[in-house]
Amino acid sequence: MRQESLDFLKDLVAAPSPSGYEQPAAAAFRGYVERHADKVATDVHGNVTAALNPGAEMKIMLAGHMDEIGFVVHHISDEGLIYFSPIGGHDSVIPVGQRVWVHGKQRVAGVVGRKAIHLLDPEERKKKPELKELWIDVGASSRAEVTELIELGDVVTFQYEFQHLLGDRATARAFDNKVGCFVVAETLRLLREEGGLDPSVGVYSVATVQEEIGARGARTSAFAIGAQTGLAVDVGHAVDYPGVSKARLGQCDIGGGPMISRGANTNPVVFRLLTEAAKEHAIPYQIAVSAGATPTDAGPMQLNQAGMATGLMSVPLRYMHTPCELLSLRDVENCARLMAAYCRRVRPDTDFTPTVSRG
Repeated sequence: MRQESLDFLKDLVAAPSPSGYEQPAAAAFRGYVERHADKVATDVHGNVTAALNPGAEMKIMLAGHMDEIGFVVHHISDEGLIYFSPIGGHDSVIPVGQRVWVHGKQRVAGVVGRKAIHLLDPEERKKKPELKELWIDVGASSRAEVTELIELGDVVTFQYEFQHLLGDRATARAFDNKVGCFVVAETLRLLREEGGLDPSVGVYSVATVQEEIGARGARTSAFAIGAQTGLAVDVGHAVDYPGVSKARLGQCDIGGGPMISRGANTNPVVFRLLTEAAKEHAIPYQIAVSAGATPTDAGPMQLNQAGMATGLMSVPLRYMHTPCELLSLRDVENCARLMAAYCRRVRPDTDFTPTVSRG
């Protein structure tokens, strides 16, 4: 991955952006896409849209959500301990013993506390901890000391950022879905720098908000853009590790290339154009089968207005919704390459109506 692109990905990952509090990630996204887009705009919800050929009648919407899971402060005790609620889906065993940042008037370091194992009775030891039994300790000795820097409604993220592993692998907090946000921005750059986009086709790369709590930003931005076709990009579950049934979930490997969803959320013409583009450009890809609607931005995009011809691409990811999510940087690059190749195949007269092929 070229250094400027890698630096942008690191900036996105480092930017705290739990759902509803995406402004730091939005600033990083805007700073990167402004040099590649014809027009950049931020809406009332915080979605950031960067457009190429904004006057074109045929429109393609590319969506990658920039929000991440996190926590929000809902109570500060007299002893100076902070109690929190989850933003998005959490496994309650993960926060125990973690270091966190509380994003108040300034960033404050803290640790997630629980009764020590020595003080748990036998029945408590058998149970999975509940988030309501945990607290954040910032080292304060009173509520007054905490409230000088932290208020109710401030958000919390884990103290994990980008780190290279062996080969092309990397780990970070919030690859879900800063990497999707990165891909739609990088696609815009590829189209601008390498060309090939029909001048009568407009591309709208959108960093969407609040996907982790119901794909809310994709719904409103899709309505505003009114695109005929669109691709959402998220992360998908890699199952190339022990204890996961490939017979039940299907095969998906880190390093195997981006996943292309096939199922009710995917328009058949979009699926064909994506797979044809991958084969033409020798981009490795994997098929992810979805029996019904997916809990991604692709859902509200597909149902926008009279309907959008939608596809869903995913970057294979291990350890989703933990502070140490892991992926292949080559998969990320290939996802952006494939997304750009799809955009180049769309023409002003492309018909996305599903038909029965006759041989």
